[in-house]
Amino acid sequence: MAKGKPDTGPSGFAIVDKEPGWTSHDVVARARKLLNTRKVGHSGTLDPPATGMLILGVGRGTKLLRFITELPKTYVATFKLGIETSTLDAEGDVTATHEMGPISLDQVRESARAFEGPIEQIPPMVSAVKIDGKRLHELAREGIEIERPPRPVTIHELAVAETADPNVFEMTVTCSSGTYIRTLAADIGAALGGGAHVVTLRRTAIGAFGEAAAKPLEAIELISLAAGLTGRPTITVDGELLASVRHGKVLEADYLGAAGDGPWVILDGAGELLALYEAHRSTTVKPAVVVAPSAT
Repeated sequence: MAKGKPDTGPSGFAIVDKEPGWTSHDVVARARKLLNTRKVGHSGTLDPPATGMLILGVGRGTKLLRFITELPKTYVATFKLGIETSTLDAEGDVTATHEMGPISLDQVRESARAFEGPIEQIPPMVSAVKIDGKRLHELAREGIEIERPPRPVTIHELAVAETADPNVFEMTVTCSSGTYIRTLAADIGAALGGGAHVVTLRRTAIGAFGEAAAKPLEAIELISLAAGLTGRPTITVDGELLASVRHGKVLEADYLGAAGDGPWVILDGAGELLALYEAHRSTTVKPAVVVAPSAT
């Protein structure tokens, strides 16, 4: 059987600072033109009004996006008490108003505290979640609202601060993948006896990367596959072990030197990514992704 053509296009990750008004798909489409390749995907959708970090996988990096998606993320959001909207943010139509009276910072912090740790969220209708093969935002555009099962997420850290507007508060949230900050704000508002919606939302960190690493889309830069997986446990191999990894063999964890829960980033002596391995059985590990060596 003939082998496929080697992947000679650009490969790596790009950390983009998304502007408001762009969909994540818009960013991918523009990046394809800027990088002159069709092989671009994104990890972790940002709503059009939101700004901040969006990590793109390019070339062989597209195979690794799920390892970026599952990383914890940090957001800074402002939310306004007393007004609910159809989208849970400032883009939607007002669906309810509440006379909530003066709410103190201590009251908001006390309400927010109940949402720290493992919780369940009902995804908003205007979201990319699929139910029965159809995205919720597509149903919402048709005027259809359906029952959505709650999904488990984790709020690792949640801090609330005042703003110049007594009805608007700022929260900084570090959370698991799949968390909806719009839903969190609405739930905090409901717990205070009324409602709320998000006014502004910015993603400021993904895993080990802070927003200082993000570049404007028009100044897009690629980082290596290995650099994009910073923060994961890393193992450097050579000799017979390197050959085994290249061939995607299931290995004894001790032989590979894989300690902890993984997944493990496997590099060659030059620091080039070879594979990601993950736990398999009680004493073995297996390749989740084997990355072909760069063309030379």
